[in-house]
Amino acid sequence: QNRELVVLAMTFARVCVPVPGGHIYLNDIIIVIAALSLDPLGAFLVGGVGAFLGDFFFYPLPMFVSLATHGIRSVDMSLIVGRYGRDNFPVVLGATVLGALIAIAGYTLGKVYVYSTWEYAMLKLPFEILQAFIGSAIGLFLWKNRKWGQMIRRFLGY
Repeated sequence: QNRELVVLAMTFARVCVPVPGGHIYLNDIIIVIAALSLDPLGAFLVGGVGAFLGDFFFYPLPMFVSLATHGIRSVDMSLIVGRYGRDNFPVVLGATVLGALIAIAGYTLGKVYVYSTWEYAMLKLPFEILQAFIGSAIGLFLWKNRKWGQMIRRFLGY
């Protein structure tokens, strides 16, 4: 059932905006929409597995970092909104901010592990912050104002 969203997450993993020192990837948008819309397993499949496969096919070095970071992010967001209500906007906003912070911390620590330098991770930190919060804001906006969450749940039979 979640295959379509996993493929969409993989596709968004390749859509990027060039910035000095690299790119900002837009997969955070679909990951946030899925995490706010699906149960924790579905959110993990889209966020964690989708990001992992996107990296596996296009740039495999950080694929396990993506699996762990986006997997944890997606499950945490899904658990929070599932327990405290998808209709409670302050809860949804808090879950989205927490998800962005998890992505920032996960990728920053992941860069230290993958590239073996704290300096490189700190150099990329502003771009991680930008990517996480822009992707989260757009994902939250689309989910809230365009009823994507309801559409995705209906499409998947939830």
